[in-house]
Amino acid sequence: MTVRINGVGLALRGVSKPADLLADIPVGEAPPVDPAQRLGARGLRYKDRATQLALCAVRDALSDAVESDVEGSGDGLTAVVVASVTGNLGTVCAVTSTIAQEGTRGVSPMDLPNASSNVVASSVAIRFGLRGPNLTVCNGNTSGVDALFWARSLLESGRARRVVVVGVEPAGEASQRLLGGEVLDGAVALVLSREGTGARIAGFVRTREPAACLDELRTPDLWLTPGPEPTRAGVVVRDVNTVFGHAAGALGVLQCAVADEWLRANDAATAVITAGDPGDVVGGCLIERGQVERGSS
Repeated sequence: MTVRINGVGLALRGVSKPADLLADIPVGEAPPVDPAQRLGARGLRYKDRATQLALCAVRDALSDAVESDVEGSGDGLTAVVVASVTGNLGTVCAVTSTIAQEGTRGVSPMDLPNASSNVVASSVAIRFGLRGPNLTVCNGNTSGVDALFWARSLLESGRARRVVVVGVEPAGEASQRLLGGEVLDGAVALVLSREGTGARIAGFVRTREPAACLDELRTPDLWLTPGPEPTRAGVVVRDVNTVFGHAAGALGVLQCAVADEWLRANDAATAVITAGDPGDVVGGCLIERGQVERGSS
């Protein structure tokens, strides 16, 4: 079965449209995304930053998608899969600290829903009326690639007609202590479906080394991978972490959006994205260029 990228939405510093993913923008100097400015303040109160960023990206991805329905499908066939390592970590740390110091009576009832690891995915589904399967993938640096895999599985099995895939990592004291350095502080959303003419999600592999993914998938035109990797003749290699900050669980989804835009902008055929921990588990995904321009972007 063919699985296509039919919509892209971005909530990233210094980025206003998919083409900006390839531009030489000083992202570190750009102001943080202001969800209230983009969505309006209504409905954002008591929601953590990861949820707010995801809502911004999903709104734009649904608007960008072919046959879009921003208010939701209402048919139970639109799924949500979220990839994040530190999504609600700040809330969890705050709640546990309060319980340790004051007991459970000191915890605000408005904070407790945000302590669930699935709060981003469920909030997206509620906001946009997406009634299909709902899943959060939070298994480390391969989370983004794994989210794409599970999205394709939902489509191939017929459990969903389309899947909204979100990668999100918020900046904050807790996430910076865990990940170190600059954190992404943003969200990327993709709309995948079984129809359309956008870029194709063509295959997946799990190995122990990033370079081995190319051996099992294909030598591509573009290789998106974190960290230093040996160059290969004719292959452009990029590390988006150096541009946008440590993307952690959101990396695979961000890489997929960058690959989609790069393939169309350069009239290239294939890209491979790899993410994970070399020597342990690395996930790879092959992306093939679509037939025509996708959506309104």
